[in-house]
Amino acid sequence: MNGSNNCKIWAIGGGKGGVGKSFVLSSIGMNLAKEGRVVMIDADLGGANLHNFLGIHRPKATLSDFFENKTPLEELISETGVENLGLLSGVIGSLGAEGIKYAQKKKLFAHIKQIKADHILIDLGAGAHHNTIDTFLLADKMVLVIVPEIISIENMYNFLRNVFFRRLGVVLSDYGYRDLVVTLWKDRKELGINNFRELVDYLKSTSDEVRDVVTREVADFKVHLILNKARTNKDIMIGNSVKSICRKFFGINALYSGYVEYDELVSRSINQRQTYMTAYPDSRCARELERLTRNLLAGRQVKIIK
Repeated sequence: MNGSNNCKIWAIGGGKGGVGKSFVLSSIGMNLAKEGRVVMIDADLGGANLHNFLGIHRPKATLSDFFENKTPLEELISETGVENLGLLSGVIGSLGAEGIKYAQKKKLFAHIKQIKADHILIDLGAGAHHNTIDTFLLADKMVLVIVPEIISIENMYNFLRNVFFRRLGVVLSDYGYRDLVVTLWKDRKELGINNFRELVDYLKSTSDEVRDVVTREVADFKVHLILNKARTNKDIMIGNSVKSICRKFFGINALYSGYVEYDELVSRSINQRQTYMTAYPDSRCARELERLTRNLLAGRQVKIIK
């Protein structure tokens, strides 16, 4: 098992709900658990449901015990019945991510980094408030799950814009440019800035120091894409289109890690309180999930035959 310094933190988001990120994350977690210790964290504090994809009726402990009772995170990790796979469940109730104070968030992040595991997978809640975005930026590997629907792609775009906006703002603040990003975006019409990539280009023109900082951040910013619920080859190709969107409007490279075809057996496994990967290990969907897990680990992209 790796120590905390070597542990890789993955954050899986999707902008809005309904894209199947909890299913995808739980399946990736089961695949990773074959090779080492994995802890999954349900950070959807207002509507935690990751446990449902693991056949668990109701977690015995949740993150509310950390926030309210100051219970150490390690003591809140539940076994899942899958070897090497633990679950740290989110709050099931009224406490939403927006209700977490900044000091609490910093404490949670610090404790997450100390969890003893080879991989920590964080299931983000829906929306784009600061706590969700900051958790996404905490990760070593940032993963976005989309479905082949225009609304999902728009939500992904808005989420990614907010993430990148937040990242640049925080980094530039460290160099003394506290409100530069916000000010330029607010005045974008007068400045002729039409999208986020043009904002990045404008930032680079303000000074050599800002140019160097922004250039480095853009080069280091890497997001991995997973397309879920694909029904046709045309759906599968949407992943490449989203890559182009990321390049055109953000100037960043996105990796299309893989796709998962639609399978009605997913709903059946949830209703029967079974883990999909255990119930249907030889299904096409299971093989696709195994392949995209390997791609994520290696930083590879899916090979698509048109």
